[in-house]
Amino acid sequence: MKNGSTRRGKQNYKCRDCGRQFVENPQWKRREPNSTAMIDRLLLEKIPLAGIARVLKLSASWLQEYVNRCYEEVPRQVQVVPKRKGGLRVQMDELWSFVDDKGNKQWVWLALDVVTREIVGCQIGDRSADSALALWQSMPAVYRQCAMIYTDDWEAYQAVLPRKRHCALGKETGLTSYIERFNNTLRQRVSRLVRKTLSFSKKLENHIAAIWNFIHYYNAQIRLQLSNA
Repeated sequence: MKNGSTRRGKQNYKCRDCGRQFVENPQWKRREPNSTAMIDRLLLEKIPLAGIARVLKLSASWLQEYVNRCYEEVPRQVQVVPKRKGGLRVQMDELWSFVDDKGNKQWVWLALDVVTREIVGCQIGDRSADSALALWQSMPAVYRQCAMIYTDDWEAYQAVLPRKRHCALGKETGLTSYIERFNNTLRQRVSRLVRKTLSFSKKLENHIAAIWNFIHYYNAQIRLQLSNA
C-alpha cells in the first residue's frame, strides 16, 4: 500500500504482510560487497567522482565520504626498492596544478629514478626554493648522498641541490625526458590534473592524497615488474 513519500519526493510503499517500506525502481541500489574494490581501482583512472557515482549507481555524498576516509590513510612518503650507493641518477621536474580555482596554484614536484623509473620523491606546494628543498628531503637518503640530479634551469633547484651533483639542462638534451613523460602520464590518469577539467580538487588534502595514491600504485607496478624480471 502507499505510505507517503520520501524526502526526495518519490512515492513510498509499505508491505501489508511484513511492514517493510520501499521505493519502486530506486535511483540508488544496495552496494555490492566488492564495490569498494572497484571504487579503489576507478580512483586510479581519469574518471571524476561524479562519473564513478553514475557508473556504479552510488550516492555522490556516500562516495565523497568514502574517498575522504581513504585519502586520509594514504602515506605521504615514497616506497621504493632499496638501492646501493653509486651509479644513481635522478630526474626532477615540477608540474602545475590548482585547487578550487586557477588562482590557487599547487605545483607538483617530482623526482624519478632514471634506471628503475620509480618516483623517488614528491612534494606539492608553491614553486619556491622551500618546495624544492622539501622535494630533496622527501627522497631516500641514498639518493641524497650520491645520486646525480638532472633538472631544467629553474632557479629553485640551484639554490637547494648540491652543485657537484646537479646538472641544469634544457629539455632539448633529452636528459629530463623520463620525468616529463611521467608528468604526462600523471595528467592522463589523475582527472584532477587535466588542464581543462571540471574534475578539479576543491580540497587541498584530497588533491595531495589523490596524487600520492597514484604514485604508490605506479611504484608498486614497477616493483612487480622488477620482481618478475
